[in-house]
Amino acid sequence: MLDGIYVLMVVDEKMKNDAPTENAIEETPSESTGSEDVAEDTKTEEVPESSNEDETEEEMIEDVVEQKPAGSSRDKDNLYEEIEIPEGIVANIDDDVLTMKKDDKEIKRKLVSLIDVEIKGNKIVVSATRNRKIERKLFGTFKAHVNNMIKGLTEGFEYKLRVSNVHFPMNVSYDANKNLFTIKNFLGEKKDRIINGIPGVDVSVKGEDVIVTGFDIEKTGQVATNIEKGARIRNKDRRIFQDGIHMIAKPGRVYLE
Repeated sequence: MLDGIYVLMVVDEKMKNDAPTENAIEETPSESTGSEDVAEDTKTEEVPESSNEDETEEEMIEDVVEQKPAGSSRDKDNLYEEIEIPEGIVANIDDDVLTMKKDDKEIKRKLVSLIDVEIKGNKIVVSATRNRKIERKLFGTFKAHVNNMIKGLTEGFEYKLRVSNVHFPMNVSYDANKNLFTIKNFLGEKKDRIINGIPGVDVSVKGEDVIVTGFDIEKTGQVATNIEKGARIRNKDRRIFQDGIHMIAKPGRVYLE
């Protein structure tokens, strides 16, 4: 009898414990439905905000397109530079050759295939449609060439060399009519060393200094280099034989004053 009563009591306790769980299960759907309703309300509220943002972005894109249309040369991915032409200089392009003139001075530069060069009013426009490594190199180089052409016609370029005598007194002279630079008694040599000049480049001798001036930076630098190489020493110890004509200043650099 006692065992049967004990079993009945256990069953009753299980029924009591199971009853609230069923109620909880019945209540959970109502809570979940409430959360879903809240989520739907939030979604319905967020829809108009996203539509407003889309409209503002479209307006911004239209403004950018109007200011910088697609494929324009002013795009940040393209290379573009405008160089102003000073007064008195005339520039034109003929057969892929850029020519600049001022009075009786004239400089020519052949154009590069990957770089576009145009003359618009009083400006030279240098641009490139692509922005690869080779275009960037050519763009910077040709832009420097154009600036040097303008500077040469307006200001000119100057190279300065100095005559150095250690063992034998060396005499230098320049004949403007024949455009020849002469070095006499270099290291006691009986034969004079003669360097040919280039038309458009002037050479003057002032004491120990040799000054080379011109409006074309390439021609001027070439004459200065030829004079320096004309007094070059070979097969001798340079620590002892320091005679020669050495460059001490050139555009943008000063080695010795």
